Amino acid sequence: MTGDDPVKELDELLQRLEQEERDLSDRRRKLHDRMALFPNAERKDELETQEEELSRQRSDLHRRIDEARAQRNALRGERH
Repeated sequence: MTGDDPVKELDELLQRLEQEERDLSDRRRKLHDRMALFPNAERKDELETQEEELSRQRSDLHRRIDEARAQRNALRGERH
């Protein structure tokens, strides 16, 4: 954190990460829908690989969101 208000910076980071998570979840949901509609598609392996990658990215985002929240909450606790 380089600014004057690290809590504000963390709030802004959280907003970006949470939006990224919503976008990623939407992509993953659409992929699941496509996989359900065409379970025996020629590209099944490719779709499953894409789903695994999206799931990894989503898990990483959740970890980053949790870390940012913990940092923000710790900073807020120091101010009181």
